[in-house]
Amino acid sequence: MEEIYLVLIFLFVLFLLLGTGVWVGLALFGVAYLGLEMFTSRPAGDAMLTRIWTGSSSWTLTALPLFIWMGEILFRSRLSQDMFRGLSPWMQRLPGGLVHVNIVGCTIFAAVSGSSAATLTTVGKMSIPELRKRGYPEYMTIGTLTGAATLGLMIPPSLTLIVYGVAVEQSISKLFMAGILPGIVLAGMFMAYVAGWSFLRPGEVPKIANRMSFSEKLRESRFLIPIILLILVVIGSMYGGWATATEAASIGVIGAFILAAVQGSLTRQTFIESLLGATRTSAMIALILMGATALTLAMGFTGLPRALAEFIESLQLSQFSLLMALMLFYILLGMFLDGISSVVLTMAIVQEMVLGAGIDLIWFGIFIVIVVEMAQITPPIGFNLFVMQGITHHEMGYIAKTAIPLFLIMVLMVFVMIFFPELATFLPENMRGPRG
Repeated sequence: MEEIYLVLIFLFVLFLLLGTGVWVGLALFGVAYLGLEMFTSRPAGDAMLTRIWTGSSSWTLTALPLFIWMGEILFRSRLSQDMFRGLSPWMQRLPGGLVHVNIVGCTIFAAVSGSSAATLTTVGKMSIPELRKRGYPEYMTIGTLTGAATLGLMIPPSLTLIVYGVAVEQSISKLFMAGILPGIVLAGMFMAYVAGWSFLRPGEVPKIANRMSFSEKLRESRFLIPIILLILVVIGSMYGGWATATEAASIGVIGAFILAAVQGSLTRQTFIESLLGATRTSAMIALILMGATALTLAMGFTGLPRALAEFIESLQLSQFSLLMALMLFYILLGMFLDGISSVVLTMAIVQEMVLGAGIDLIWFGIFIVIVVEMAQITPPIGFNLFVMQGITHHEMGYIAKTAIPLFLIMVLMVFVMIFFPELATFLPENMRGPRG
């Protein structure tokens, strides 16, 4: 019973601080300080500083700002224009036409950005005007782009997977590999939805004005070569065991600079903007991570994580029941917190439950990413909804409504993962070398 009171106190203070507009990281610090002062005899300041320094000095975390910087460089390049030009000749003959460019474009950019917001902005700034000009329905353009941009959280390099890997002390490279096949399957399910829409409402699909020959398509595909090469080098170096996630991130930054220079978009201004953008995002995530580290310490002193894990274990839930409960929990939590905050805030407790239920932590990382993806497109705090509103100026409710089919597909993907766990475990189990 005492543990329930502790949970209620922590949640009350946390949401009180968040409701008053306090930054997530600082709110976590506040709850941690309160917990240490009220329920332990150890000096709060000394304990928090020691734990934060230990957690922040992890070499694995250096991959985070590097991958963010790579995405920032490519965001300021001509990548979106080149992707649309290279993809559209191949997509226009598929059922649903150029709407598929939203999904395939997001899949490709997700493989070099690690962020759903960057993926949405980069692909959206080119595809939305083009699809509007060609007469595609607005609800399909907005909905597919909002939903497909969440692939930036799953397909490596994923910032959420880096944070999760550090929190549960799992190999970042293996987590990256685990996200590839589920990401491709989820993208395929999104494309199947577009194809189904085209069969049900053929009158809404614009007719193709001119058809390109095969040689013309190949000629246009040359614009995709640089970005595909960058993806292969970054992902391939990790899968082959030649580079850790941090080393692969360094390679990615160098490759992004080369790509931007070849395109002629690398200037002194874009270099400074990309560096500042990466610094701001990295600092925001670092503050959240430090706050979560302090809160984990406080909860550890109170014995709350283990007590809750033992309580869940006493309920004797099956693996399936536990996963369903966690899915609903993270969907609800995601309505108020961003994905990274949700992961770092809950891992101290959830990890004990997952290990007790015999669930593989690599597989569970992909499960977490899928449910966090859902939270990106659910009001009131769905981050992708805010980004899309900034791009299109549509009402938040309209954008959320257009993304409902994609949300339901993600729910279906959770069940696919449960019944076919090999989707997430096959590549990590067959990686070369022990590098993390």
